[in-house]
Amino acid sequence: MSVTHRYREAWEGFWREAPDEQGAVFWDADPALTAGVHLALFEPYLSAHDLPVVDLGCGNGTQTRFLADRFRHVVGADLSAAALEHARLADPAGQATYRLLDAAEKTEAQTLHAELGDANVYMRGVLHQCEPDDRQPLVDALATLVGERGRAFLVELSEAARPVLMGLARSSEGPPPKLAPIFRHGIAPGEVSDDAVPDYLRAAGLTVLASGELPLVTTEFTPEGARIELPSKWLVAGRTAD
Repeated sequence: MSVTHRYREAWEGFWREAPDEQGAVFWDADPALTAGVHLALFEPYLSAHDLPVVDLGCGNGTQTRFLADRFRHVVGADLSAAALEHARLADPAGQATYRLLDAAEKTEAQTLHAELGDANVYMRGVLHQCEPDDRQPLVDALATLVGERGRAFLVELSEAARPVLMGLARSSEGPPPKLAPIFRHGIAPGEVSDDAVPDYLRAAGLTVLASGELPLVTTEFTPEGARIELPSKWLVAGRTAD
């Protein structure tokens, strides 16, 4: 199974239009507010710090470069070739490597695992905007990449985020400037129930080792100047609890 043509083209169109500078995209927040916070939660559960790290759904690579400062081998993987062009442009020193990957396609995840071996996987805000039929195959691919020794850290918008986003989209002034392109390209976030994410992980053979709640920080602000943060949940998963 692979993702739909419409979904792939939606992301290609979005990233082709996206500006190069960091922070120009709605979710492209400073890593100190995102991956840095997540890493503090993730690291205590890593059974092997020397494993490669895969930033799955890396987009323009802002968080990938942060991870590459802290781990020996980091791979930013994304469905969109245009996103990876942004990532490579922003990483002239080649701190990380970048890989075009349709993670809903089983053989692509198997090929990457064959190259890397077991990996620790970071995935932020990918499932909630996937096509519903792609979600379990995507988590199955994540489990393939994790293998026996790796761990996965997922952050997904919670159910409570949808009314916040819809309120922003339907504002009388129109959606905030950085949110508008997402809707225009047909990438409006879908609904993933709070219970569904651990169910996907269990169905893929992974054990949820830890979970919690924290806001997903964006780069957009309200007219009053407050940073927009969206309710989200995080989970750490692995093959065993050992």
